[in-house]
Amino acid sequence: MSAPSAERLAYRPAARALSLLLAAPLALLLLIHPAAMLDGQGGYSHPQLMLVMWGISAGFVHGVGFVPLFRPWRWLLGPLPAWALCALGYAILAGG
Repeated sequence: MSAPSAERLAYRPAARALSLLLAAPLALLLLIHPAAMLDGQGGYSHPQLMLVMWGISAGFVHGVGFVPLFRPWRWLLGPLPAWALCALGYAILAGG
């Protein structure tokens, strides 16, 4: 019996739950209190905010179990970008 591939591991229920648990609080925070994402000068870093929103979107796409057929979309909306970019969002929150 062979070991499960990385792609199979990434689409297990625990990995999907992790994506939802990372994305949902960030999405709620951006909706309810967007000023939490302000930088030290009182402005938004739009490139960083765009990356965080991509991470939230990818987290929801992966978390609900949608798997795009087109390979580039599968990678862009997959778990690794979702987790990394959601981690960026939490790092921004921790630094602010």
